[in-house]
Amino acid sequence: MAKQQKHFRFAKGFLIGSVTTATAVYGALHAFKKHVIEPEDQENERIEANRRRANRKSLQAHQG
Repeated sequence: MAKQQKHFRFAKGFLIGSVTTATAVYGALHAFKKHVIEPEDQENERIEANRRRANRKSLQAHQG
């Protein structure tokens, strides 16, 4: 009986530890994406929008 209880406690602890570790890894990756990747993408989109707007203004200025 005691041996089964030890195996159960080990399995329960292993499962909880695995879930906790997976959650921590997910949280770290999510935070990295929010603080590093998304602002970089937004900056690239802003630069591209400014480039398109500048091209339109340049073409309009030389039409007349």
